[in-house]
Amino acid sequence: MVKSENKSKYNSKDKIGILGGSFDPPHKGHLKISQVAKKKFNLKKIVWAITKKSPFKGKSYFDLNKRIKWSKNITKNQKYIQVGFFEKKINSNKTINLIKYFKNRNKEKEIYFLLGADNLINFHKWNNWKKIPNNCKLAVFDRNNFKARSKKSLAYRTFKNKGLIFVNFKKVNISSSKIKNF
Repeated sequence: MVKSENKSKYNSKDKIGILGGSFDPPHKGHLKISQVAKKKFNLKKIVWAITKKSPFKGKSYFDLNKRIKWSKNITKNQKYIQVGFFEKKINSNKTINLIKYFKNRNKEKEIYFLLGADNLINFHKWNNWKKIPNNCKLAVFDRNNFKARSKKSLAYRTFKNKGLIFVNFKKVNISSSKIKNF
């Protein structure tokens, strides 16, 4: 009995998830991805890393402080979710730098970067995109109407046998764009 306890202790690594984005605004879809990721990957903590502005979108619709406040409010009952703005702390808005920051601060932890399938389509345009899976596991969450396109993407073809995990789950049919256009 002692052997199995020690074995599981040494084989189990604490795992952290990072869900990055503009959260413009945050919604139940972000929360659902976090809940599914926590359970599926046995994550101890998930960080919502809010960016000031997405490099692939125009100006953010809502103010950064409002988005942070709303994100904290929507996650208040999910104690495993930490909401933060890290761009000033790491002096960058690049995903690779955010992941390296968390990797350096959590050397004994396994890092999962969580993203929606829609983001995988243009992932090859991200700064140092090929280095990202070398520093974490990529967990891609299916989104309505994006599965086929994301699975044809350059990033999917490049990483599908190198640690990319495609997650099918019961989706929440909502997006920040739909909320803003309501």
